[in-house]
Amino acid sequence: MMAKSSLLSVLAATTVLLTGASATLDPIVIKGSKFFFKTNGTQFFIKGVAYQQGVAANGGGGASGTTSYVDPLADTASCTRDIPELVKLGANTIRTYALDPTLNHDTCMQLLDAAGIYVISDLGEPDLSIDRTNPEWNTELYSRYTAVVDAMSSYSNVIGFFAGNEVPNNLSYVDSTPFVKAAVRDTKAYIASKGYRAMGVGYAADDDATVRANVAAYLNCGDVASQIDFWGYNIYEWCGDSNYQESGYAARTAEFANYSVPAFFAEYGCNTQGGGAAGRKFTEIAALYGPDMSPVFSGGIVYEYFEETNDYGLVSVDGDSLSTLADFTAWQTQIAAVKPTSVSAAAYSPTNTVGQACPTVDASTWAVQASPLPPTPNEAACSCMVASLSCVASSSLNGTVIGELFAQVCGYPGNPCSGVARNASTGVYGAWSMCNATEQLSNAFDTYYKGQKSASTACNFGGAAAVVKPAAAASTCSSVIAQATASNPVSGSSSGSSAASSSKKNDASGLTYGGNMWAGKVFAVGFTITALLSGMGIILL
Repeated sequence: MMAKSSLLSVLAATTVLLTGASATLDPIVIKGSKFFFKTNGTQFFIKGVAYQQGVAANGGGGASGTTSYVDPLADTASCTRDIPELVKLGANTIRTYALDPTLNHDTCMQLLDAAGIYVISDLGEPDLSIDRTNPEWNTELYSRYTAVVDAMSSYSNVIGFFAGNEVPNNLSYVDSTPFVKAAVRDTKAYIASKGYRAMGVGYAADDDATVRANVAAYLNCGDVASQIDFWGYNIYEWCGDSNYQESGYAARTAEFANYSVPAFFAEYGCNTQGGGAAGRKFTEIAALYGPDMSPVFSGGIVYEYFEETNDYGLVSVDGDSLSTLADFTAWQTQIAAVKPTSVSAAAYSPTNTVGQACPTVDASTWAVQASPLPPTPNEAACSCMVASLSCVASSSLNGTVIGELFAQVCGYPGNPCSGVARNASTGVYGAWSMCNATEQLSNAFDTYYKGQKSASTACNFGGAAAVVKPAAAASTCSSVIAQATASNPVSGSSSGSSAASSSKKNDASGLTYGGNMWAGKVFAVGFTITALLSGMGIILL
């Protein structure tokens, strides 16, 4: 059955806003492995919908005109149209994948608040997130992540954030996991340092059998300050008329029975059963919220609200007109029938209070050291470092050229790239691996230049570098540089490279985005060369 909704949705949402804009939803807090309403202690189960159009195809231009995506929480017209439909569905949570922190989100967040809907958002965006093929945690990513936190911190209906989405999605990419964990650590620390209310920082994982157990253990092991606050599972195992056993849900539930933080489905809704999205009956919902799974999983988020080329939508949008699709009613009916077994916060005494043991390091299945993690990005330290150099890279270099120059300088004798090296298998991270690409290249140029006794020919690189007089550093620079280098000593190593992969979900979805602004252009060249040379000795409540 198809239902048309345009002007009626606008009027309904406007009424909600006018009558409920002053409402403030009770924050959701974490205790043990469960979510609770902060004030009354009732357990909270996520009945969520993935809500963002165009991220799969890198968007069609942001509302700000400067991004490659449309921020759904800054698009007032769409929020006004869609929130009444989310209410009809019975959703209490949405997941967004890319927010523009420079835009205003007040209207949409107030509409969601008045409708009783919470938000979990990814911190990255299609052009700036942790790239599985060339992982980093640097000042640009840190600035992006913390800006999103700042933009959303005032809204009580924000549950938390994902620091990554399907980053290590097979054995080829496990070396990206420490960068996700470093992002979790630093985002949690930033929230605390700003005095914001508690908001969780978690991870949305791919359901790949070769890595899922180790990734889950790694992100939940070690220092609590660097552990995830919740685990989101992008899981598409239940297709058509499956069941609790055949779908693998029973096995996944057993695996997370003793997990110390909340776990939930960050995406679900297989569409390969025949008929595409229209053929989805969502019989898995009864299991997810039923007596076997609800003690372990805190609900889930169906993928997705908008119908796109990947055919997962609950609604179809044409201009201002919205049509509900066949699976809209199917999900609505199933979610309305659930009655998950719950417990109050006061009556709940967590028994699984200890994180997992860190995975055993193994060259074939988990070549990742548990510690240390990549350094915390520090723009002041990077600026001080560059100010101390005698040979620096031109600020006008583009990504492709920077990649070629890394390939060149990292192959020179004297290990000039040691200060920016990244190696998850040895746990060696250069002190300046957290700086931006130009700053890292300057560090490598200067190391080589000084290793060549400041020879005039050692700082040119085809005109890409120049000898400069070190700037008069700020009085704090000496201590800042000393602290950065002491925290991240380097013995000479570098990161490896990886092969391509795909998610279990239809690749057309594109939601496994991970490329930062330099991916495939800068370090994909420079650090692949360095990795090859390394074998030759050159390298909450």
